[in-house]
Amino acid sequence: MKMKETMKKRKRDTSHLIERVLHPSNLTLACKEVVQNKGAGGVDGMKVSELKAHLDSHSNQLVKQAMEMQYLPQPIRGKDISKGGGKTRPLGIPTVIDRMMQQAVARVVMMFYESSSK
Repeated sequence: MKMKETMKKRKRDTSHLIERVLHPSNLTLACKEVVQNKGAGGVDGMKVSELKAHLDSHSNQLVKQAMEMQYLPQPIRGKDISKGGGKTRPLGIPTVIDRMMQQAVARVVMMFYESSSK
């Protein structure tokens, strides 16, 4: 196998993805991004401003649930957004914890897309 092909295989190594997603530094960065993006809370009523404190006190439980495939996203809160002219469109609002988990996954997956375009 040529060196270039070997390097591509290493860059696309998808083993241990869940560990990368759930790494404390990745969860912390994902949390910061959700807080910076602001937004409304979901069906659980948790505000974005409460997310960091929740992560600090419940990260072990969250990681354990995810590792054991017991983490279940909460239902989406529905809201109709006015589009003008009397029209509306539906908007789904996940809980802030679910948004953080989505962001944590996206951060890891994006590394593969960014490295493949180089």
